[in-house]
Amino acid sequence: MAFFDDLTKMAKDVATVAADKTKDAAEQVKLSVAIAGEQKEIDKNYRTIGEWFVNEYEGEIPDAVRELVDAVTASKAKIAELEACKAAKDDASEPVSGEKACPICGAVSDSKFCPHCGAPMGD
Repeated sequence: MAFFDDLTKMAKDVATVAADKTKDAAEQVKLSVAIAGEQKEIDKNYRTIGEWFVNEYEGEIPDAVRELVDAVTASKAKIAELEACKAAKDDASEPVSGEKACPICGAVSDSKFCPHCGAPMGD
């Protein structure tokens, strides 16, 4: 019986150590998530400050940040150009439909077999 008592005690000790390590790991993850959340908030606030500064002092941008402001302006122009191109393609293209009518029951589907009667839809 002493063997089983020792084995039980050893299993309890291992389980306690594992539980402690799991608890520590969970706390580390919580802290990492909290840090990442705060960093995201800082980044958002810096972005808001930068946007306000550029809008407020549009004609008086210091030389130290002029290249960055010009890069942002160029990126915004490129985005507008790409969105216009995308919209033009959407307007010009006709919807492509692979749907066929079933030769047996007339149901319309894009599958190989009719979902209503099971007949082959053909080519």
